[in-house]
Amino acid sequence: MVTEAKKAQLCKSCGAAALRIRREIAAQGAIPFARFMALALYDEQGGYYEQPERPLGRKGDYYTSVCVGRWFCELLAFQFACWCDELASGPVQLLEAGAHDGQLAADLLRALGERRPDLVARMEYWILEPSVRRRQQQRASLGGSTGQVRWFSTWDELPAAGVRGVIFANELLDAMPVHVFGWDAAARGWFEWGVTTAGEGFGWTRLAAPPGLDRGVLSAEGARPWPDLPEELLAVLPNGFTVEISPAARAWWTAAARVLSEGILLSLDYGYGADEAVRPERTGGTARAYAAHHVSAAVLDQPGLQDLTAHVDFGALGAAGEAAGLTTVAFVSQAEFLTRVLERLQATATPFPAWTLARRRQFQTLTHPQHLGRAFRVLVQRRARP
Repeated sequence: MVTEAKKAQLCKSCGAAALRIRREIAAQGAIPFARFMALALYDEQGGYYEQPERPLGRKGDYYTSVCVGRWFCELLAFQFACWCDELASGPVQLLEAGAHDGQLAADLLRALGERRPDLVARMEYWILEPSVRRRQQQRASLGGSTGQVRWFSTWDELPAAGVRGVIFANELLDAMPVHVFGWDAAARGWFEWGVTTAGEGFGWTRLAAPPGLDRGVLSAEGARPWPDLPEELLAVLPNGFTVEISPAARAWWTAAARVLSEGILLSLDYGYGADEAVRPERTGGTARAYAAHHVSAAVLDQPGLQDLTAHVDFGALGAAGEAAGLTTVAFVSQAEFLTRVLERLQATATPFPAWTLARRRQFQTLTHPQHLGRAFRVLVQRRARP
């Protein structure tokens, strides 16, 4: 839970996020949860990711694979190098989207510099980061490596030739705003949950459906259309069953696919595949709040003080990428992905890094089903040379 000291330290900015949300609700009525999430996380004055200090790991609100140790980055560096080697000679780019504090970028550049200086000589490292504050944090983490890095705020700022190499996002898409939909068993249809004020806090309310709301409207917003569920499943789907949809994540993936001229598009994140999108046993959805390593479903509490996430619909992303001309290479658990990379690394002539106790423990944490191995999924798509 959020400590009193942390509340005191960040109450001013938390108030800014909450005040912005309350003003919007007062002006226009209840807002979609997607808008609430966007303001709670990204508002320039009080958003969670705009706080001056937002550490990861033991002192932060949650762990990521990067926090486990450098072994994760060394494995990624090896795989990225393999993918770049498959391309013809010439410049290549690694584009990291949402680089958070810059630690992954720093570790990747260090690993590649030590083991693949030949690749680094023709490689550019790009970071897509809209936040000025986070760019400052990334520059601080990168230190002397900043000369190897170029920053961009939007896809439109990238060179016209696009990216030839690897575009990747590690735990980015789960923090993109989601619309929350509930199942009305009596009406046998879906409705959208919105957010309204409730005393000094916020509460859930059903949003009024616009005229003619149907599956086609959801598709027009950029989300994957609702699956045509069999009648026997609809008959047992619990009342209030919750599903999140992220038009923002799908639009992001489509944009990334379009700027990838040749190479790989990769995401590592919490999520599920197309056949797992609707499951009767998952009645409450996947939206969660993280604060001081405490996970909660109270996502409307303390906007700006806690991280908000929802599982990534990798089925929707895969379909979006294929619609943009990409081919799906793999959709696997993080455990399977990293194990395959490790096997390739062991099979190469390159001297294998010492298999120390620390590396063994890091690999176990990254791949164990009870840690990060099963919950995290990896989607890999490719655009071949034109």
